[in-house]
Amino acid sequence: MADKRSSESEAVAELRDGMTLGIGGWGSRRKPMSLVRELLRSPVKDLTLVSYGGPEVGLLCRYGKVKRLIYGFVSLDSIPLEPHFRAVRQAGAVEARELDEGMLQWGLYAAALRLPFLPTRAGLGSDVMRINPELKLVKSPYADGEELVAMPALELDAAFIHMNRADAAGNGQYLGPDFYFDDLYCMAAKRRFMSCEKLVETRELLAGGALQTLRINRSMVDGVIEAPGGAHFTECPPDYGRDETFQREYAATAKDEDAWRRFRAGWLDVSEAEYQARVQAR
Repeated sequence: MADKRSSESEAVAELRDGMTLGIGGWGSRRKPMSLVRELLRSPVKDLTLVSYGGPEVGLLCRYGKVKRLIYGFVSLDSIPLEPHFRAVRQAGAVEARELDEGMLQWGLYAAALRLPFLPTRAGLGSDVMRINPELKLVKSPYADGEELVAMPALELDAAFIHMNRADAAGNGQYLGPDFYFDDLYCMAAKRRFMSCEKLVETRELLAGGALQTLRINRSMVDGVIEAPGGAHFTECPPDYGRDETFQREYAATAKDEDAWRRFRAGWLDVSEAEYQARVQAR
């Protein structure tokens, strides 16, 4: 099997201005934050970002990296609405496409299946259709004649995800309560990069017979990055929980420019190694 070990800088180097990037995880849970932090350090801009959003959305928007945002929600979980996202959304600083959570899933699934769209009931009877006038309805060709939403495929140029364990070939394992839709992000993307808490031998992934936790296989992945603490400050159970103190500090910077400058200088305008060292020293 090919050795796909890589680094955050090598993954981000494949991105170009204007690309569509999908980021896995869910809210403030198991986000590939070391990859996001590397992206913040890069010159890449004008991205279309697809996500069940958390702090990666707020940070990338605050840095001016995002031109268009496609999302089901943007939340820090214990803080219901991501505050930096709120600020850019209220200012109209990004083009926003708000979707029902199920519609976003179906759009990724359509792209994974290489289909132009998939029919769904999600979104019917809501304002989703009004605020997204480009969405179309399709009539069932069968006797029922039901009218459904034709959710277009969300094709991605690249995807970033984070797993608890992985091997060098690109097989990935989650150990927490949910795999979210990380497999669909990988299947919908042309280039796929997976960070992980720990690189292990393939046989260790199979220990205990927990095959249902192996949602990512090597055919879905182009690069693997070992990044202990790489999901911080989001949660990555059972390895660690969400750093609520850090998250509150981050959220508070949305209303205080001086606090934002201090936070950015102390936590973001540094290398990943320095970031992790400062986290450990707290």
